[in-house]
Amino acid sequence: MIKELVLLIILGMMLQACGQNTSQSKLTSTTNEQTIEVQKVNVEGTTVAERFNVPEGFIRTLIDSTSFSMYLRSLQLKPHGAQVLFYNGQTKRNNQVYDAVVDLPIGKRDLHQCADAVMRLRADYLFKKKAYDSIHFSFTNGFKADYTNWRKGKRIIVNGNQVSWKQQSQPSDSDKTFWKYLEMVFSYAGTASLSKELKPVTAEEMRIGDVFIKGGFPGHAVIVVDMALHKTTNEKIFLLAQSYMPAQEIQILKNPNNLELSPWYSNKIGSELRTPEWTFKKTDLKRFRN
Repeated sequence: MIKELVLLIILGMMLQACGQNTSQSKLTSTTNEQTIEVQKVNVEGTTVAERFNVPEGFIRTLIDSTSFSMYLRSLQLKPHGAQVLFYNGQTKRNNQVYDAVVDLPIGKRDLHQCADAVMRLRADYLFKKKAYDSIHFSFTNGFKADYTNWRKGKRIIVNGNQVSWKQQSQPSDSDKTFWKYLEMVFSYAGTASLSKELKPVTAEEMRIGDVFIKGGFPGHAVIVVDMALHKTTNEKIFLLAQSYMPAQEIQILKNPNNLELSPWYSNKIGSELRTPEWTFKKTDLKRFRN
C-alpha cells in the first residue's frame, strides 16, 4: 500500500481527470422550459432510448443489436427526477447540468470520475460479451493494464514509478474481481492516457460510443450515448453522458446552447462544443480503436 501511494503522489496531479472549467456560464431557465421537457421526456421510460423522445423530423440511427452503441442506448436510468449521488452518498444538486441519472453503482471510493466512467462503460460492455481479451487500458505512465492477466490471478504491483504483474490470486472472472480491476485502472489512468488510446474522428462521422475528450491536468471526457438523424437534412443529433469530480454517478447532460433541442445536441457545432461543465473543441472527438 505504501508503494502504491508513492506512485499516486508522483502521478497525483496528472490523474486529476476532471477539472472545473471556469469559463462556463450557467444555464438560465425559461418560462416554457417545463412545457418543452414534457414533450421530449417520457417520465416512465427506464432506458436512455425510452426516456428521451427524438424531436420531430428525426429518427434514431440504425445500430446492431449486439453493439456497444446498443449497450449505451439501452443503459438503465434511475426514475425521472432522481439526483446524482457522489461516491460518499451525498447529492449533487442539479444546477441545470443533467436530465437523467444512469442506474449503475460507482463504488465507495473517489475514483469513478470522467474518463473512468467512459472506460467503465466500455469495459462493462466487453465484460458482458465475455470479450475479455479486448479489455485493456494504459496507465498514465504507459503501463498496459489488461484484464486478461487480471482474471488469471495476476495483480499489478507498484514499486515507485515501476509497475509490473505478479501472480497473487486464483483465476476468477467474477463481478467482484472485475470491479477491483476497474478500480486499479481508475487509480492510475485518466484523460491524458485515454486520449492517447483513442483515434480522432470528425463530427460528421460521429456515432454512438464516440468520446469528446480533453486529455490533460485537468481534463474532461463525455461520451455519446444515443443519436438520431433528420429524415431530410441528414443533420445528426446526439445525447451525452458524463461523470465528474468528485466521483459521481453517470448523468445524461442538458444542452446549455439550445433549450428547445436539449438534452439533444446537434453535430453542427462550429469550432467548439459547450456542455454544462466543460467546453470542448470540435477536434476533441475520438473513438475506441477496437
